[in-house]
Amino acid sequence: MTEKPRLSFWQMFNMSFGFLGIQFGWGLQLANMSAIYEKLGARPDQVPLLWLAAPVTGLLIQPIVGLMSDRTWGPLGRRRPYFLTGAILASLALFFMPTSNTLWAAASLLWILDASINVSMEPFRAFVADKLGTSQRTAGFAMQSFFIGVGASFANAMPFLLHRMGVTGTTPSGIPLTVKYSFEAGAVFFLIAVLWTVFTTGEEPPEDEVAWRRAKTPLGVRRFFGEIGSAIRDMPVTMKQLAVVQFFTWLGLFCMWLFFVPTVARHVFGATDPRSELYTRGMEWGGFSFAFYSITCFLVAFALPAMARATSRRATHAVALVCGGVALLSVYFIHDPYVLLLTMVGVGIAWASILSMPYAILSGSLPAERMGVYMGIFNFFIVIPEIIFASASGRVIRALFGENDPNASLYMVLLGGVCLLVAAGTVSIVRDVEHAGLALDPSAGGDPAIGLADTESERPAASA
Repeated sequence: MTEKPRLSFWQMFNMSFGFLGIQFGWGLQLANMSAIYEKLGARPDQVPLLWLAAPVTGLLIQPIVGLMSDRTWGPLGRRRPYFLTGAILASLALFFMPTSNTLWAAASLLWILDASINVSMEPFRAFVADKLGTSQRTAGFAMQSFFIGVGASFANAMPFLLHRMGVTGTTPSGIPLTVKYSFEAGAVFFLIAVLWTVFTTGEEPPEDEVAWRRAKTPLGVRRFFGEIGSAIRDMPVTMKQLAVVQFFTWLGLFCMWLFFVPTVARHVFGATDPRSELYTRGMEWGGFSFAFYSITCFLVAFALPAMARATSRRATHAVALVCGGVALLSVYFIHDPYVLLLTMVGVGIAWASILSMPYAILSGSLPAERMGVYMGIFNFFIVIPEIIFASASGRVIRALFGENDPNASLYMVLLGGVCLLVAAGTVSIVRDVEHAGLALDPSAGGDPAIGLADTESERPAASA
């Protein structure tokens, strides 16, 4: 496999800009949905269950969309049709989310939003791996981390900033207008950012004729899902090792995302009534605090490739996860809102690495013709811990802390810190394949069902 042409800084900038919009929408969801659920009457032990539909959908959608994008070619290329479609649907869900007046309406829109973001997310990951050679992939995924950090910073800070600008009041269901206007702005920005990448960055056809013939071969339903099953069976060793790291990493992140904002309102601000003004102020400060980990993310994103070159990608990732774990555990000792912001620096270092290092390590172990489906399957190790967490944590909270323990959300954040430390320890088992073209895992080879006798060797033109 020949090395792809090197891209300039601005080419990588345009290629990754859509992630700014994706993370704007995802950041609004993560920072505000648990509190929105509580505003609509949910108990803390009910919150994880209300998040359950979204990861289950992601578990199904990601590999399907990944495989479809591997086999797609049209005027917009392979990956762009999918993240454009996802952006349109996600923008609609974001716009209508804050108009929810019942728990189930909000949960349904969250399901649509998360499914749509999934349609956009993994084709975007494969898009970067498609466009960049092995020597630039760490920098390319770091560029994505940069835009994710910027997008999340704006998303997390927006309700707080709108309040400072004088926006007050609530919707009839009790959702603050600061949150409503933030979601509406996010809907517009999500779509604009993805359109920027769609229209500024073209795609190249598959590298060789065998891959192109395979991509064009129609599949029936049985063979389509058989292809996904085959990819799972042939999963590269590096991917299996990263799965362990991802499992504990994302279990820790879900603990933080679902419970950090309620923890700020209750533990730091001392609010007891979710409908009180004090709780709303704590909710806004929790989102603002999230902005600090996102700011840290984009500030350190471009330092990670240099650190990885000086040490290794594994060492860089392990150190970053330790920073995040220690930061979450420190929340127990903090009651000053401004000191709380310092904890988000550690989380931001971890987040920048989580968004780049595993994907840079993974992409070097994957065959190019299966990049999309494997990026989708890799999402299993994000959504499976989320499903486990959403299914079991409510029972854990009730069993350990009772149904209405005001400190339950704090304890779940501390559990998140422990999970990140465990993830840091498991990085040592990962084998980082340095030269993908020479050292691919043999089990991750091409599709045995597609023979060399296939006809039609013509290749498409590049998609501008």
